[in-house]
Amino acid sequence: MSRTSDLSQVVTELRNAAQSLISVADSLNDLFSGEVAPQPESAPKEKPITLETVRAVLAEKSRSGFTSEVKALIEKHGAARLSEVDPINYKALLAEAEVLGDE
Repeated sequence: MSRTSDLSQVVTELRNAAQSLISVADSLNDLFSGEVAPQPESAPKEKPITLETVRAVLAEKSRSGFTSEVKALIEKHGAARLSEVDPINYKALLAEAEVLGDE
C-alpha cells in the first residue's frame, strides 16, 4: 500500500509541476508576444572635433599657401595661437578653414 501512496504522491507532484510550467510559459508568452514599444532612434552622435583635427586641416591649408588666411581665422576666434582657441569654436573654425581655396 505504501508503494501506491508514494506513486500517487509522485503523480500529484508531477501535475503541480506541469501546472507551474504552464503558468511560466503563459507568462513568458504574454511578455514576449505583447506590443513592443518602438525605441526612438537616436541620431548618430557626432565625434567631438579635437585640436589635432583642426591643426591638421589648418596645417594643410597653410602648406597650400593660405598661411595669412589661417592666421586671420585663428585671430578671428580670439586667439593668437591655435592652442588658445576655445574648443567650443573648433567646429566653426574647421568649417571656415575648409572653404579656404574653394573661392
